[in-house]
Amino acid sequence: MLVVERVILIFFQVLIVLIVVSSFLSFIVPPWNPIRKFTDRIIEPLLTPIRRLVKPVGGLDLSPLILLMLIYILRTIILSFLR
Repeated sequence: MLVVERVILIFFQVLIVLIVVSSFLSFIVPPWNPIRKFTDRIIEPLLTPIRRLVKPVGGLDLSPLILLMLIYILRTIILSFLR
């Protein structure tokens, strides 16, 4: 079980890092940048359903924050079943 647990932790950690990096890059890097294209290709499919439900507040997109919270909840639930 330890190996499965470790793989799940690493997967979620990589996903969290990609969300944070993608959010920061959206402020400073143009959309055609290869690194931003890469992160957007992975993260945007996860953010799109959230953006349909939660509209920007004062011009601020909260969908990455909501996605991070959902990932932490999902990670906790999955790991609690493995232990």
